[in-house]
Amino acid sequence: MLAPRSAIDTPFHPRAAIHQDGSVEGYASLFGEIDQARDMVMPGAFAQTLRLRGVRRIPMLFQHDPAEPIGIWHDIVEDWRGLRVRGRLIPDVVRARELMALLREGAADGLSIGFRTVKARLDPKTRVRKLVEIDLWEISVVTFPLLPGARVRAVKEAKPPFAPPVRTRKPLVIDPTARRRVLYQRGV
Repeated sequence: MLAPRSAIDTPFHPRAAIHQDGSVEGYASLFGEIDQARDMVMPGAFAQTLRLRGVRRIPMLFQHDPAEPIGIWHDIVEDWRGLRVRGRLIPDVVRARELMALLREGAADGLSIGFRTVKARLDPKTRVRKLVEIDLWEISVVTFPLLPGARVRAVKEAKPPFAPPVRTRKPLVIDPTARRRVLYQRGV
């Protein structure tokens, strides 16, 4: 499948910053911007679904594939700019480890929403569908987002690949005089 023409024309600027704990954050949707399907999400469109579903009932998927959950969302919040998300890739999922490598290199950094339109208005002049209320089903990390500005802003990286923290042993301090003291106390 080829990338949409406008995605090719748009210069690609990786927006991923590497940190330490495997978390991902960015904007899954931006208010007032027209996507490649001629949809525009309006402020407040997610309020009802976020109130009803909550964060835990909105999965993090890879490429909108329900068979590929890759993590969990910790925060999904509407702010002045759009739908801001923060979540964590699950290190035990193979696809999540692969995706971490892709995010680190800037090969994939798109975010996309899977939804059902509850309420929308079609502007007859521009033919832009303004989405007033959305039933949000899932948020995916994708290669080509329908809304070019919906991107991962930060990727916090665990040590490759999601390795548990290295355990350090305390150095064993040997007191050379201790053996002599024990022998002296025994009367040897």
